[in-house]
Amino acid sequence: MTDLATGRAAAALSRPFSVRGLTSRNRIAMAPMTRQFSPGGVPGRDVADYYTRRAAGGVGLIITEGTYVDHDSAGTSDRVPRFHGEDALAGWAGVADAVHGAGGTIVPQLWHVGVTRAEGAPPVADAEPVGPSGISLTGEPKGRAMTRKDLDDVIAAFAGAAAAAERLGFDGVELHGAHGYLIDQFLWAGSNRRTDAYGGDLVARTRFAAEIVAACRAAVSDSFPLFFRMSQWKMNAYEARLARTPAELDALLTPLAEAGVDVFHASTRRYWLPEFDGSDLNLAGWVKKISGRPTVTVGSIGLDGDFFSAFAGNDSGVTGIDQLLDRLERDEFDLVAVGRALIADPEWAAKTLHGRTGDITPFGAEMLKTLR
Repeated sequence: MTDLATGRAAAALSRPFSVRGLTSRNRIAMAPMTRQFSPGGVPGRDVADYYTRRAAGGVGLIITEGTYVDHDSAGTSDRVPRFHGEDALAGWAGVADAVHGAGGTIVPQLWHVGVTRAEGAPPVADAEPVGPSGISLTGEPKGRAMTRKDLDDVIAAFAGAAAAAERLGFDGVELHGAHGYLIDQFLWAGSNRRTDAYGGDLVARTRFAAEIVAACRAAVSDSFPLFFRMSQWKMNAYEARLARTPAELDALLTPLAEAGVDVFHASTRRYWLPEFDGSDLNLAGWVKKISGRPTVTVGSIGLDGDFFSAFAGNDSGVTGIDQLLDRLERDEFDLVAVGRALIADPEWAAKTLHGRTGDITPFGAEMLKTLR
């Protein structure tokens, strides 16, 4: 990296970012990535060390892997961490303390997988998959449609987890409303066929998400920010769209912002792709323009292949971030979430900020098999 490029990266990425009581020392976040290294759902010392290495390596904000809320049907693996139970919460308290000691801020991502749960899977083997309409993402019958009590129980579970996060010393929480999991299943017409107040047009489909946001907002202090992760694409439905126009995106975002979302995390596979015709704004850019809220962008930052190639066992090479800096310099979005590049190199942030990009370790798919 040239001296000019180094200075440009440092100027754009080193600016602090603040929302409510959270202040990140820079604009670099670690993207949430499921790693499944928490046996019994309890994050151990190795998980704390994993996140702490990234904070020590210059990441300003750690967004943890998805963590299951306290609902029997929330999860589908006993190696994904929980965000409930004394043992798991004690583990998470250690993670937060360690990240803070390394100069970082940290928010847990709160997660319910909904109807994508594998029947008979742990952590609660006899828990039935639940979703808005008792159908899978591909439209076949699966699990059962949620009752009013189910909705109330899940809303309470998210709110309880948010309150626990603040009690443990985290800096905020992120609600996982993306990728075809439970909250997103309500948002998407392809999985939400309800005819009550939680289904129908796009605004009605936001009701469940907005009630979760409002309950979390009520459960925490005014200084505690709420992030909301959203996406157009779903697992196994990559061309899915919640909003096909800016007007539809406005209809989706307004109830969520009014309910209390402070930051939207707009998940895309490739951050440089425009979201709608007639503008080069990506999804995070459109969300910020429409909602007025700060946004996080994500999608193949620093790499030449997207994460689906990693699932197929393919490596990705290191690539430049000039276009990312172009967009950040014009305030298209506020934070950049880095995923696989940080799995490959815990010091990606420091190397990028200080002109050592030639030393960045490229991503290899084998890296997913270990926690380092």
